[in-house]
Amino acid sequence: MTGASPPATRRKLAINRLRERRSLDAGAVDRFLRRHEIPIVEGTRCTFLYRGDADEVQLVHRTVGLPEQIPLRRLPDTDLWYVVVELPDGSRIEYQLELRHGDAWQRVNDPLNPRLAHSPVGSSSVCYAYGYEIPQWTQPNEESRPGKLVHLVVPSRALRRDCAVTVYLPARFPESAPYPLLLVHDGGDYLHYASAKTVLDNLIHRLDVADVVVAFTHPGDRLVEYANSAAHARFLTMELLPHLEADLPLLATPASRCVMGSSFGAVASLSAAYRYPRMYGALLLQSGSFVFTESAPTMAGARCSIRS
Repeated sequence: MTGASPPATRRKLAINRLRERRSLDAGAVDRFLRRHEIPIVEGTRCTFLYRGDADEVQLVHRTVGLPEQIPLRRLPDTDLWYVVVELPDGSRIEYQLELRHGDAWQRVNDPLNPRLAHSPVGSSSVCYAYGYEIPQWTQPNEESRPGKLVHLVVPSRALRRDCAVTVYLPARFPESAPYPLLLVHDGGDYLHYASAKTVLDNLIHRLDVADVVVAFTHPGDRLVEYANSAAHARFLTMELLPHLEADLPLLATPASRCVMGSSFGAVASLSAAYRYPRMYGALLLQSGSFVFTESAPTMAGARCSIRS
């Protein structure tokens, strides 16, 4: 849960009170930063800060509805930069700061903010807007019966390699069979960065999600295999799917199969469903990039969530 103060309707923003001080020296800035958690959240308004020498400072993020780069202003006669951004109650954004010194640009996490989010491409600073709460179903819960992870190796003629697959079996397996199947691209990333097993355990315990078998796949050369690849789609549909359905009590109908992925994994998911249109009843595509050129369609990040 965020430690932000409740919305202030009349009181001036902290940064504006600082700006109005008659005497503003380094000591005053030091005291200001010690008194506040950065970013400073006051109702729907969040003040982002940077302290240091720079010719230009930008707030960089990928929040829908806001410019991707928002310039910070320097507080006169100080090395403190600031910008106030309105964010909806209960929201959460990841961001970085871009600094310019002469012709050189540098992108960094916010040195005044200890909160970080980690992903396969690195880390970013995190801002919790007023009212944000970490969802309980993302946290370990002793009351949730744990499922089990089983590691498989599936030989693939289509990809010409042995393919690692991590299979999630729900806690009541196999007593509640048969099961629907969810195929997940970039399985290691979902398990590591998104705590997928914890999330599944909790959502199934809460009855928000039915008992399901989940196959987390692990790519080889991701940029090749996920790039609208016929070989990858063939592996997923004609090799992995029959292997799982032969060994596990699955429903084995198109309506009971879902394939999902994020970013380039979303491209691979859409590609497989397009190439085998009668095999999958649902798609979950997260932050996928789908770019079409005059010469040929390429699926390479806009946000997209599709269900068929």
